[in-house]
Amino acid sequence: MIIKFILTILLAFVIPIKGNFANIFEALSTIFISILFFLYGAKLSRKKIILGAKDWKLHLWILCSTFILFPILGIIILSFQPINISKELYAGFLYLCIMPATVQSAIAFTSVSGGNVAAAICSASTSSILGVFISPLLVYILFNIKSNISFTVLNQISKIIAQLLIPFLLGHIFRPYILNWIKKNNSLLNKVDQISILLIIYSSFSKAVVDGMWSSAGIITLLWILLSCTVLLISVLCINYLFTYILKLNKADRIVVLFCGSKKSLINGIPMASILFPSNSVGMIILPLMIFHQLQIIVCSHIARYYKNQ
Repeated sequence: MIIKFILTILLAFVIPIKGNFANIFEALSTIFISILFFLYGAKLSRKKIILGAKDWKLHLWILCSTFILFPILGIIILSFQPINISKELYAGFLYLCIMPATVQSAIAFTSVSGGNVAAAICSASTSSILGVFISPLLVYILFNIKSNISFTVLNQISKIIAQLLIPFLLGHIFRPYILNWIKKNNSLLNKVDQISILLIIYSSFSKAVVDGMWSSAGIITLLWILLSCTVLLISVLCINYLFTYILKLNKADRIVVLFCGSKKSLINGIPMASILFPSNSVGMIILPLMIFHQLQIIVCSHIARYYKNQ
């Protein structure tokens, strides 16, 4: 998937889409994202969510880590900014910090590590659903937008609900009727997942290229983003690991906190960004999230391997 990301970004630089083609790609992206969230909803097990919901301390801390700890650390890291970066990248790093947790990879890593899978399903799904409401509100709080806040926030949240939450809930409602078909075609979800993300990345980066926004993103800036994302991820992992002992969690639940409390969702973040921000700045804004997403996969895979070997 990393190779596909890179190739898609390079394609956007070489052959950026514009005009009517850009509108077509944007419509296709919206359709694929809605289908993706419909399939996610259909795969979600209500029994497993109820089974994993009993430990309220674990879930409360994961939500605090996702929506409070991350933004605080992000603001601290940005305050030590050694170079001048564009306002879009600055916004993008903050945007990364207020995203909900991933669902698919958090559950997969928890399962491989021998953690509490039911609790991971409950926590990651709750974070993803609440993120539809919390993330847009945090955007306006952290970005200090003071004019027409109530109208704009409600308008943007309604768009996110229509594109992400409603398909998700519909998929869950139709789960009894289509689950067997999804199990037989399990690779379909991964294909829709990848196509959805790649379409939005290509469209967003193309608009940034056409508008000349990449002139401010040199190699030094990209290295700063990579370093900042690394510091952010390691800090969150260390703090979460410490709090699992303060909360006196068992090993299976500590694993859930590590993976569900330290991840940020690219699948939620990309379509939200296309709704919340001007289209020509989305490519720059999602860049820190894309880098963090790849970094978290690499680091968490090593942690999962460590637990599996144990």
